[in-house]
Amino acid sequence: MTDINLIAALLFGLALVHTFAAKSFERIADRSTRHAGLFHLLGEIEVVFGLWAFIFISIMAFVSGGDRAIEYLESRHYTEPLFVFVIMVVAASRPVLEAVRSLIDSAARLAPMNTLLAQVWLCFALVPLIGSLITEPAAMTLAALMLAPMVFHPGMPERLKYCALGVLFVNVSIGGTLTSFAAPPVLMVAATWQWDTAFMASTFGWKSAAAVVINATGIAWLLRKHLKSPVAEANGTLRQRVPLVVMLIHLLFLGAVVVFAHHPVVFLGVFLFFLGYTQAYSNYQNPLILKEGLLVGFFLAGLVVLGGMQQWWLQPIVSSLEPTALFFSALGLTAITDNAALTYLGSLIQGISDESKYMLVAGAVAGGGLTVIANAPNPAGVALLRDGFKDGSIGIGGLLAGALVPTVIAAAFFLL
Repeated sequence: MTDINLIAALLFGLALVHTFAAKSFERIADRSTRHAGLFHLLGEIEVVFGLWAFIFISIMAFVSGGDRAIEYLESRHYTEPLFVFVIMVVAASRPVLEAVRSLIDSAARLAPMNTLLAQVWLCFALVPLIGSLITEPAAMTLAALMLAPMVFHPGMPERLKYCALGVLFVNVSIGGTLTSFAAPPVLMVAATWQWDTAFMASTFGWKSAAAVVINATGIAWLLRKHLKSPVAEANGTLRQRVPLVVMLIHLLFLGAVVVFAHHPVVFLGVFLFFLGYTQAYSNYQNPLILKEGLLVGFFLAGLVVLGGMQQWWLQPIVSSLEPTALFFSALGLTAITDNAALTYLGSLIQGISDESKYMLVAGAVAGGGLTVIANAPNPAGVALLRDGFKDGSIGIGGLLAGALVPTVIAAAFFLL
């Protein structure tokens, strides 16, 4: 297994490099005539980890035998990729989006500021905090779809788009920590460490909310001169009336998926009923984002396969650090590995102190916006917003730069 562990670590590193180079492949594709399709495929961030996971399993089959490779694949848990796929599609359905948009519009009209600016602020502040109830992937999906026409449009300077993306990713990552079930890194430790929603709200909640509000206020101020009214959407499709009963039924589907988030057999069954309902009442629907959801699920499944072989070097690091060092290490390590995987490894450590538990989770969620792989909902945001960026691709360096300031603000509050 030592050889396989080393091979997995090497391929994981190559996958990270590939993630950072994805935008370069898109530029090559634009100049290529014979192999443009291949380079466009390599430039799809959502494809990266699935591709390298396939390469790893092929090598494992050659080195250790096909049975061993299949056994390893079947030992992984794919509930999170399946859940993110389902919640993305349901949350992005037109009736759910209209319901949340109506809430945002009503609140914005009451705000003592420009209505458009208030809508943007609420999308950066309120929606990520709602993620503590509807889960982070759903919050990311809704915020991305509502912000796309207002912020991620051709008239917005590219550097401001990256700042906005960084704030969105960070706010979603920390905004889900007011409860014990909405943020993947919290969910991984909640049962083991007996962290309930009351504990999360009192320990993380006010810090997360304060950081979210400050980040949202800062980015709204920076974007204020370049915002575009969502009324200008093509054909006004999203502005057509959806009956209240249809909205409520869709919200019930969303709630059922959230309640049974840990039971894929149940939430996939609910999803099949949902697909049937959308077909029966297709006149109230927009096309479902099945492609985007599947790509995100594929990305996360690849991360599960490759990330599952990194425990041999990650867990010794996590278990050997003092609380403050653990916070900053978790903050950095989250950028190169899913934060839920990081906290899960921490939950396996026997005798870990309460302070270390807090520092591990705080560092993991604070760093959740630094890269695409840092937090499970991030690939969803990339899939839904990348068309608003130059070359239709999001540069990882630009995301990292855009997320630095909101990450520092979140880290400062968690260290209080």
